[in-house]
Amino acid sequence: MTTPEDSGPVRRSLTFLLENSLFLIGGAVAALVWANCDAVGYRHFVHHEFAMLAERHVDVHFLINDVAMALFFAIAAKEVWEALLPGGALSNPRTAATPLMATAGGVLAPALIYFAGVHLLGESATLGRGWAIPCATDIAFSYLVARLIFGNGHPAIVFLLLLAIADDAAGLLILAVFYPQEAMHPEWLLLTLAAIGIGLGMRRAGVRNFWWYLLIPGVLSWWSFYEAGIHAALGLVPIIPTMPHANHDVGLFEPEEDSQRDTLSQFEHWWKNPVEVILGLFGLVNAGVVLSNAGTGTWLVLSGLLIGKPLGITLLTLLGEKLFGFQIPDGMNYRHVVTLGMVAGIGFTVALFVSSAAFPDPGAIQDSVKMGALGSFFAAVPAFFIGRALGIKPGGNEQKLS
Repeated sequence: MTTPEDSGPVRRSLTFLLENSLFLIGGAVAALVWANCDAVGYRHFVHHEFAMLAERHVDVHFLINDVAMALFFAIAAKEVWEALLPGGALSNPRTAATPLMATAGGVLAPALIYFAGVHLLGESATLGRGWAIPCATDIAFSYLVARLIFGNGHPAIVFLLLLAIADDAAGLLILAVFYPQEAMHPEWLLLTLAAIGIGLGMRRAGVRNFWWYLLIPGVLSWWSFYEAGIHAALGLVPIIPTMPHANHDVGLFEPEEDSQRDTLSQFEHWWKNPVEVILGLFGLVNAGVVLSNAGTGTWLVLSGLLIGKPLGITLLTLLGEKLFGFQIPDGMNYRHVVTLGMVAGIGFTVALFVSSAAFPDPGAIQDSVKMGALGSFFAAVPAFFIGRALGIKPGGNEQKLS
């Protein structure tokens, strides 16, 4: 039983776990240990069936990846939507242009490297669908690593967050368009439009409680995605803009964000910590790969993330500057761009999710690409070394290279 004397440390410990995404890491590590000690038992747990839904199996994997993770993608969509509002990071084309150009490089170059490797190795038939796996950037982990490398308040961190938010938007689009779960039935998207209409009607009627938006238009939208064949985890995304929201964006990870009281912010505040626990469960049911299955898919994904990300981000930032006259933020130069490009190679959560979408059948191929997604967590190591080699130190006391 927790006493008043130890409630402080317990609460601080829980806050530390939640704020540093350690539930996700813990779930992933537990899955790796379990799968390599008892692969059969792990598979039985992940695919333990509860019921049928519209002639499809409802198992542990489905409940986490398709139902619970809808809340994760809803929060990601909330950040993208707010970034487009007045004052938001992506609202001004002049300030957003360079990060958006960098995002394009960070999506295209990894995909091209993956494609090139697949064709050179003659693995198009088996691994071709995985091209989008190395396109992802994990916002939370990349933000934590960037703070350690650059120090709090450095403009490179803001640049990275803009890039990661835009990357999330691209990831949502890629999942919806290129990785349908079943044969497409676009007529069901009429129900999505109805859900959006209901949400807008509720906002005009003055409904402020986010639960009503989740339970009525949210459920309708999720069901429409499920029946349409689009990945159901994206089902709450369309109703996010319908919730009453602030007229401007204070910025991702800004202290003022916690004081916002509009419906959309209340939704995020309520679900932020539960989603961290959901991510732990996501890690548990998705990261259980058999290490002996490391193979071509692993190295293709890692090549895309660890080579393609920094290369694409740096080259397209340079192209934007030289060809279109875009500017990188004050206080940044190409040492920072190269370093944050490597930080952006941490794909982890979204890369792991895309791995399951691209290769839904458990086995050696799925395990191999998932190991690449998991291994991208260690992009933090070369990012630290590159930053130090280029004279970057946290706090702004940086060495000038001759």
